[in-house]
Amino acid sequence: MDVLLSLLLTLRDAAYAVMTPVSDFVWSYILVYLLLGAGILFTVLTRGMQFRLFGHMARVTLSSRGAGGGISGFQAFATSMAARVGTGNLAGVAIALWVGGPGAIFWMWITALVGFSTAFVESTLAQTYKHRHEDGVFRGGPAYYIERCLGWRWLGMLFAFFLIVAYGLAFNAAQANTIAQGLSGAFGVPSWITGVALVLLVALVIFGGLKSVARTAEKIVPTMAILYLIVALVILAMNLPEVPAMLALIFKSAFGFGPAVGGAAGYAIKVAMENGIKRGLFSNEAGMGSTPNAAAQANVKHPAAQGLVQSFGVFVDTIVICSCTAVVILLSGVYETLLATSPGDSIQGIQLTQDAMVDHLGGFGEIFIAVIIFFFSYTSLLANYSFSSINIEYLFRGHARAADHTLRWAILAMVMIGSVAQLTFVWDFADLTMGLMATTNLFAILVMVPSALAVLKDYERQRREGIEEPVFDPSVLKRPELVDADVWPMPTSR
Repeated sequence: MDVLLSLLLTLRDAAYAVMTPVSDFVWSYILVYLLLGAGILFTVLTRGMQFRLFGHMARVTLSSRGAGGGISGFQAFATSMAARVGTGNLAGVAIALWVGGPGAIFWMWITALVGFSTAFVESTLAQTYKHRHEDGVFRGGPAYYIERCLGWRWLGMLFAFFLIVAYGLAFNAAQANTIAQGLSGAFGVPSWITGVALVLLVALVIFGGLKSVARTAEKIVPTMAILYLIVALVILAMNLPEVPAMLALIFKSAFGFGPAVGGAAGYAIKVAMENGIKRGLFSNEAGMGSTPNAAAQANVKHPAAQGLVQSFGVFVDTIVICSCTAVVILLSGVYETLLATSPGDSIQGIQLTQDAMVDHLGGFGEIFIAVIIFFFSYTSLLANYSFSSINIEYLFRGHARAADHTLRWAILAMVMIGSVAQLTFVWDFADLTMGLMATTNLFAILVMVPSALAVLKDYERQRREGIEEPVFDPSVLKRPELVDADVWPMPTSR
């Protein structure tokens, strides 16, 4: 046993020796700048669509419930929000705050503001190049549009592999671990009981397929998001006099001014930027290539409509829900106490959020945050399966049914393992695969952005002509033959 343990530790150390420099290089020198650069470029090319069309985004999102068969635009939105709203909003924001300081919140906001246009571009491309599946639900996403538009199946397969590892395995273990910690801290529930219950609840939905995931997400996600917002607004109102100082701290810290946390460089601009952007990306997922898998499932009349819906999801996730967590933590006495007494210590992100809520609301806060953690993370588990299923079908086209069945059992195993184990290695590996996945997707959409712009131009032209619900005309694309004719028929064949 000692020999086996020693071997495992050696393998872990060897893996870290490779992973750490690669992950640091991707996040520090490629992805941070690529993400912001792409977002700024797309904002310019779309003429600031996130500002010009913000009100229209909200209206389209709230009115996209009718599916006409398959999955509706709102169900696709709820599925993507189920993946977005999870540990990134609760534990991730707390970690970003602690490691990068309050300035990290400013960079999360910036990531979201430019991420609107990135989310629009990738989701519009997923809709444009989707294909019809035999179960009545469309399939699409980065792996599909990379192969179709660039002709590089090898790169699509690489992206699909990164996504399955990150979402199907690592993130599901991390989400389950967060739920187990929350229930243990609030109610004393043993982790193994949480694991068994989660396995049963997840199995109940994922064995029903993608439609079952969409229906469940549609019911749970909006309700939980609204409840969380209401409680955060109550806390904001209770601490109104401290709000100006809190905002000043966020803005000053974003540019390196303020007390240090986690060492002398805690408030350095680079640290604040990296942590804010990294956790912002993990939370709103704009540019990562995950939400396009949900966007492609929607049955809509024009690809740009779902692109706008997914763009609005970035606002809900980061500007609304992540800000709620930041407000709860920064206005609490817990944050100030830890800042004064334990500036160099590492923390469990979810514990900081939970303690901050208790500081504001007492026993109710502890119960409330445990319930929110459970439902946010539970729906993330379901959405992670949805994304992974689409990509494992892409990888194993001739054996998709068997591969998807295997994936379901693998996910259930990771949920159980994640509930009872500390998975630092898995989380670090997920950070690496997420970075590689996002880099691959951003490269692809930078090349294919002319197609997304053509789709947006067609949508806006029809709206100017007074058409309330535009219908897509594939002939506006430079290569309309790449679009499935049975999904988006030419005007003459309608």
